[in-house]
This record gives sequence, structure tokens and C-alpha cells, in this order.
Amino acid sequence: MFEPTTVYTPSPTRYDDMTYNRCGNSGLKLPALSLGFWHNFGDITPYEHMKQLVFTAFDNGITHFDLANNYGPEPGAAERNCGKLLHQYFRAHRDELIISTKAGYEMWQGPYGDWGSRKYLLASLDQSLERLGLDYVDIFYHHRPDPETPLEETMGALAQAVSSGKALYVGLSNYDGPTMERAAAILQEMHVPFVINQNRLNIFDRKPADNGLLDSALKLGKGVITFSPLAQGLLTNRYLNGVPADSRMKADGRFLHADVLTDAKLGQIRALNELASDRGQTLAEMSVAWLLHHPAVTSVLVGASKPQQILDNIGALKNTEFSEDELQRIDEIALGK
Repeated sequence: MFEPTTVYTPSPTRYDDMTYNRCGNSGLKLPALSLGFWHNFGDITPYEHMKQLVFTAFDNGITHFDLANNYGPEPGAAERNCGKLLHQYFRAHRDELIISTKAGYEMWQGPYGDWGSRKYLLASLDQSLERLGLDYVDIFYHHRPDPETPLEETMGALAQAVSSGKALYVGLSNYDGPTMERAAAILQEMHVPFVINQNRLNIFDRKPADNGLLDSALKLGKGVITFSPLAQGLLTNRYLNGVPADSRMKADGRFLHADVLTDAKLGQIRALNELASDRGQTLAEMSVAWLLHHPAVTSVLVGASKPQQILDNIGALKNTEFSEDELQRIDEIALGK
């Protein structure tokens, strides 16, 4: 299935500068920045490029690689490519890595390849492990709530994943506060190590704060890992002067449409960029630091198309403190408060 192992010697100083945060009140720690495989690890990305991304991440203390069954393109491709990378370069370092994957969105045709049934989740986990070439994942998530499957069934499937030895911990993704609390109670009764929630959160998108997820996570002692920290590139200097010809917005409109960049939005981005500059940071660095400043946030998932972007995001760790005036100003700009 995989090519022979190739020697990779990671940086001996890889743990010197990275911050590691505990997932709620569990024993598990995650790096403040984690590497997401949502983009740039499908079959349209050259393998050599993927290799440089994961080497840069691990060489700088990013020990958590986050996947899902449907990440690609095509679905399954990111797990398959990650499995190849793990086998070739990281076999000697498996116990230094946290590998997470998810199931909950459509993965295969028919009634058993989507949502949150016991049949789908456990079958998907087996398929994920085969693609990854692993005996277990460190964290297995339910990717989104299923309004038609009893929560007890979905949580029971997560419990089975742990009891079978195929996952060490479980997580929930895209749940709101009240539903997460119900799920947590079920999992606690079954003695399942539920440790983390994964939700979209950034300066522009505050949904986990609005729906109670962040408050519930703090109350129950669960970790939170956020994705889309830069709002698909809006919270960078990429669009300060409009839409560049080589931008993701131009080349791939699946996740960020050009009509999002209104004059009003551009004004917000420029005002936030000015505030970041006053802090001695880039807009991207301030946006990541803003997330890590929140007491509920364990780790921030970053995607990258270039190794330098990973290094740039790590720069946010140099200053994650904000004054009350700065926080208020960010809210005024982003939310109109």
C-alpha cells in the first residue's frame, strides 16, 4: 500500500518554542497551533508540496494533524496521502503525534454513508484507519449533529470506537452548547474520554460564542479547537487592495466568494489591519492570537498552502495578550458594537 520508509530527521529543537495547552481538564495536551488537512492535501496538490508542509509543521512543534473522512478532493484523499506521509517519514515518531479524524458528512452513496448512525460512524472509522495505515487514531470526532438519529446512538458509536481500541479520545464538531452538554452527559455515563470540541470561530464569525458552545466547554472542562481562524484568508493582508489574480477567491470559489468582499467588509479588514500593525503584528498573527486569548480555546487549526504560512502563523504565539481597549476595538470593527 505504501512506499518503503524514508529517513526523516526532524529538528532537535522542535519542542523549544511551541506552547502546549491542556484539553479542558483532561490529560491530553495539544499544540497551540494544529495543522489542518482540509485543504492542500488532496490529489490535486503535489506530494512533494504536502511533504514540505508537514515537515515544517513538525519541525516547529506542531504535533497534531487534523483530518476527516471526506477531506480531499476526492473524499478520502487527504487521509490516504497522510497515511503515505506517516508511513514514509513518521513511523519512528508516531507516539509524538496526535492524529484526529471525523465522520458525519456524506462519504459514500446510499443511506449508510452520512450523518450519525452507528453503522456509518464505525464503518467510516474502519475505512479511515485503512487509508491512514494506523491501528488507532488519537481523536475520533462526530463531524456534525444528526437531527434524525438519537443522540444516544451516535454517542454509543463513539464509545464503541474507544472500547475497541480504534480511538483514544472522542470529540464533537459543529455542535452548539446545549446539544454538546446533552452529549457530554451521555458520554460521561459511559466513561468515554470526550475531551474536545471543534468549531469554526474567528473575529468575523462568533457562532460558538453566540450558541453557548464556548461557555459550555468552560463549564464542563472540555477543550475547544477552532478552524477557519483567518476567515478563508479575509483576515490577512491578502485582500487589503481587492482580489489578487492568484488568490484562492479567484481560483477556487468553493469556500470564499468574491461577493463577500464588499466595500464595508474591506473597510473592516483595513481597520483591523491597522490595529494589528499598532500591536506589532500582521493581521493574520493578531487573528490567531485573538483566538488563543480566549480561555476556552485549546488550539487553533491552521491550513497552509506554503510552508512560510505555517511559520507566519507561529509568529502569533509571541503576543497573545490583549488590553480591554484592544478587545473592545476589535468588537467595534467586526461586529459594529
